[in-house]
Order: sequence, then C-alpha cells, then structure tokens
Amino acid sequence: MTIARSQRAFTLLEALVALLVLSVGLLGMATVQLESLRGAHAGYQRGLASLAAQDAVELLWSRLEAGRCPDLGGEAARWEARWRAWIPGLRGRVEPDGDDCTYVVTLEWEASRLVDESETSFVYTTRLPGESP
Repeated sequence: MTIARSQRAFTLLEALVALLVLSVGLLGMATVQLESLRGAHAGYQRGLASLAAQDAVELLWSRLEAGRCPDLGGEAARWEARWRAWIPGLRGRVEPDGDDCTYVVTLEWEASRLVDESETSFVYTTRLPGESP
C-alpha cells in the first residue's frame, strides 16, 4: 500500500502539531509544579515565623516576675540571632504596647528565594498578666 505524497506531508504536520500540544502541556505542568513549590516554601517560612514569635512570647513568660511586666533587654537580640539561622534576612522586634503588659512581636524576612514578594512580615500580639514597672 502506497501513501500519496500529499498524505505523507499531512502525517508529518499532524506529528508536529501533536508535539506542540504535548510541549505546551508539559510547560503548563512545570508551571503548576513551580507554583506549588513557591507556596510550600512560603508556608514553611511563615510556619517558622510563627514558631519564632511563640518562642519570643515564651521568653517573655519566663522573665515574668511577681506580677511585673518583663523587660527583655539584650535577650531580644540573642533571640533574633538564634532565629536568623532558620529564617533568612530576619529582623525581629519585641516591643511593649501600652501599659497593660501587651507586647507586639514583629518579624520581617526576605522571601525572595521562590516567592515574588521581596519582604514578608508576621505580627503577633500577646498580653501577659502584670503591671508596668
């Protein structure tokens, strides 16, 4: 059985179109995979930031004495340095907010590894029992 010359060219064209469709599909799958990795990495960093904020609150609780609001002093810098090894570009602050032993833990870090955002932040507010000195 012989295939006409025009039919052979049409079969080649069908193969090229199929290859193009397959390439576009694979590119789409790769894009979905990359977006999934970005989301997972951002979630991982946000989880670490949440742990760091909780660690700061536990540090405040450990310094609470006789109903007086704690002052972290130089301990806040050590806390930040400890977490900087886990969260790249971390800048953390633990600041009192008012006179009722309320503290605001603010963490900012660079999430530019896989995420389009250049900087991400996390704010955690807590209130301890006690009075201002």
